[in-house]
Amino acid sequence: MNRQEVAALLAYAVRLDPRTAPADQAAAEETLDQWADLLADVATAAPHPNGRHWDAAQVVRHHIATSPYPIKPSDVSRPWHDFRRDVVDRHHDPVPAADPDDPAAYRAELLGTRNAVATGTATAATFRELTGGPAPEVAERLAALGEYVPRTVAQALAEFRPRRAERERRAVEGLPDPLDVACPHVHCRARAGEPCVNRRRNPRRAAHPSRLDLATTRRYAPKEPAA
Repeated sequence: MNRQEVAALLAYAVRLDPRTAPADQAAAEETLDQWADLLADVATAAPHPNGRHWDAAQVVRHHIATSPYPIKPSDVSRPWHDFRRDVVDRHHDPVPAADPDDPAAYRAELLGTRNAVATGTATAATFRELTGGPAPEVAERLAALGEYVPRTVAQALAEFRPRRAERERRAVEGLPDPLDVACPHVHCRARAGEPCVNRRRNPRRAAHPSRLDLATTRRYAPKEPAA
């Protein structure tokens, strides 16, 4: 966001929550300087491949509607970085139009596309499903998760079974699935197929990083030749 966009966002926040209004012009300038600095790399709006678009104004509105605390610039920047990380994780580099025999141009186009996706100026490119159904390896991984349902149905149910939806997404996109292996974390030790837990034995929303590392290592480890 540029300074003008940040000023408009601040004005919107003050309209929704008048207690955040600066006491005087000097305080207003100081607040604008702080917000403009911290939100310089945050987009006002950005697309998401699953249709859940980013809107900074809606983030402000949600915070004011749900939190008893006055809004801070970090209440906008943190959700943005989470959103951007999710978008980048879903992105798969399309084949550049540049000549592959020109490494500099090829690399520049790749980096330009990734930067556009990361900053919200371009939509992430995701794998499209083949009309003939999933590839054999994908079909095998989906079958291991249980009965396969059409993607339209799975998308409708995703909100109600987020863990299953995430595992199916990883299978379709060829990403390692941390739930394929037991968790090596000393305070977890969740078995394969079970979610990671915290110290109080409550399920975690995300697997422990060491578990994802183990799944990644096993997935991409070279296979031993058959005897």
